[in-house]
Amino acid sequence: MRVFEILLVDDDPFILRSIGSTLKNNKYLVTTALSGEEALEHIARKEFDLVITDLVMGTVDGITVLKAAKQRNSETVVMILTGYGDMESAVDALRLNADDYLLKPCEPEEITLKVGKNLERLSMRRKIKVYEDLLAVCCICKKIRDDTGKDKGEGEWMTLEDYLYRRAGLKPTSTYCPECAKQAKQDFDRSKDKPEDPPV
Repeated sequence: MRVFEILLVDDDPFILRSIGSTLKNNKYLVTTALSGEEALEHIARKEFDLVITDLVMGTVDGITVLKAAKQRNSETVVMILTGYGDMESAVDALRLNADDYLLKPCEPEEITLKVGKNLERLSMRRKIKVYEDLLAVCCICKKIRDDTGKDKGEGEWMTLEDYLYRRAGLKPTSTYCPECAKQAKQDFDRSKDKPEDPPV
């Protein structure tokens, strides 16, 4: 299982220690920076899955760290640390593509929950990107183009079931998801209640 790498940025050593400990206890690889300048040096050297940065710091603030992280890799998740008095600035950061924010002081449970959810969304985006790179899916009928052994774009279009059977030997079982089952039942009930046309 992949271990996520997190850059934690704050000019308060106590916050670095407390949040850093919470993250490490959840098995994340954590790099800390005591200033925006130090954070920029780390970002220049490597990519992080998640950056958690204080908003208000010295010369280099959290907005600058946010922009640098997104410029290095637009997929990097950035969470802003902010106090209650800086909420307007936190909203501005969200407009600049920050993914989330944490209000200080942060409880360990809240940090764990928010970081987990953001990294889960990151994992899902990465998986979807991999599938999009591998498979062409019709946006209307949802058929899949299998380009295996052919030039890209020249493959045969087939249903998902056929594709899974050919490529993996799997035979999916057809069923209904709860929403479709409910809709199908409603359609069936309406068709029973509809009066039949009189014979001609």
